[in-house]
Amino acid sequence: MSSDRRRSTRHHGIRTRIAGGFLLIAVVVSLFAGLAINAQLERIVRDGTVQALRSDGAQYVFALQARPDDPLQGPGLGTRIAVIAPDGSIPVFSLPTTLAAQLPALAATREVTTVDAGSATYILLSQPVTVGGDTWYVIAGRDEAEETTVLVQMRLLLVGSFALLVLGVAAGGWILTTVSLRPVTRLRVSAQSLSERSTDEVLPVGRADDEIAQLAITLNDLIERLRASADRERQLVSDASHELRTPLAILRTQLELARLEDSSREQLLADIEGAERSATRLSALVTSLLELSRIEAATPEERTSAARLEADVLEAVERARFRVASDDALAGIEVEYVSAIAESAPGDGAAVYAVRADDVGRVVDNLAGNALQAFTERGGAPRRVSVMLDDDGGQLTLRVSDNAGGLDPAFEPRALERFSRSDATRSSGHGSGLGLAIVAAIARNAGGAIVLHNRPGHGLEVVVTLPAASALSVDPG
Repeated sequence: MSSDRRRSTRHHGIRTRIAGGFLLIAVVVSLFAGLAINAQLERIVRDGTVQALRSDGAQYVFALQARPDDPLQGPGLGTRIAVIAPDGSIPVFSLPTTLAAQLPALAATREVTTVDAGSATYILLSQPVTVGGDTWYVIAGRDEAEETTVLVQMRLLLVGSFALLVLGVAAGGWILTTVSLRPVTRLRVSAQSLSERSTDEVLPVGRADDEIAQLAITLNDLIERLRASADRERQLVSDASHELRTPLAILRTQLELARLEDSSREQLLADIEGAERSATRLSALVTSLLELSRIEAATPEERTSAARLEADVLEAVERARFRVASDDALAGIEVEYVSAIAESAPGDGAAVYAVRADDVGRVVDNLAGNALQAFTERGGAPRRVSVMLDDDGGQLTLRVSDNAGGLDPAFEPRALERFSRSDATRSSGHGSGLGLAIVAAIARNAGGAIVLHNRPGHGLEVVVTLPAASALSVDPG
């Protein structure tokens, strides 16, 4: 319950943060837009005030221009006007009396002026009128409070509009985020269901080809790989248990026989030697298992040049030759090596491969060892093991062939499986059945492939191909 609550809190936290982001953006945008609109409103209202002032003074301007000899009439109710004659007299005056002394200076201004009249502030506009060569001045005025009242009303309307806009954006962001996170919620519920029970199901993928669908596809790929890895681990444990049971039982029997008091010294030595062989086989089996597990779990990060790989292949060939020379049962077997690797130093554009050099040496050890073992089981003449290495700049090809009779056709489909051994190998007690499985794992881990060319009655050729990789970190050797 607490886990669900924490997950729900994190879910709503994402929604809240996104909606809050929408809100913050809307507030900032509204603030700057409001400042810009307010400046425009002030200009528009002021322009309206100026037009009203011109309208207030228009009748006097017209009267002076059209009927200069007629007396001027007084202004209407609420109209603030002052008319200054050329001789300085003021025939019309309805402005506040506190402004009378400032009229000559105000007339000369000839622009919109804001003047403090004591209890109020007035906006004044002076309009010069030329009559018979003399200049009259018509000064119209309005209380600034009227302009302020209009601005306040418009600002309140503006603030209210932006407030509704901001709330609408925040609500829209909340709703949009909720709808957008709904597929994520379904993914979470499905993932929780998958984690609580064993099933082959995967996460649902939406019909829309969007980021969430791509996330579901990626997670499904991860789930499939994890399941495959778990299956391999279970299979490995099962196979290892099966393969270890027999040598352990033999070892236990041999030790029990050696413990019997009536055993002769010769029999005791034979039992001890048998136990030693069983222990050696167990050690080799465990070592191979660990090596196979390491290879399957490794990430191909290392990059090795073809020249370095050739050096390790040659070392493996020398080890096979030494084994032939030190074992009478292998006498007369020829181990030949042919290389077609072009000489080029790392960094000169030479191809590199996503495999460790000693892993390629292990490939040759296993394949050559299988070929030599096949000669002890089936013979053949002349007896030859051939190792060929070729690099065409885009692919490394390793061929190991022999003329030891090839594989049993019935065994060939299972040859690359773990712990798979032919009847002849199983009856002889040699090998763990992991040699070809390790070779196949090394090839797959490097992005390559392994192919068996079996010729029953003649021999077997194993071809391992490794594609070139980009030069990330070349191991020059």
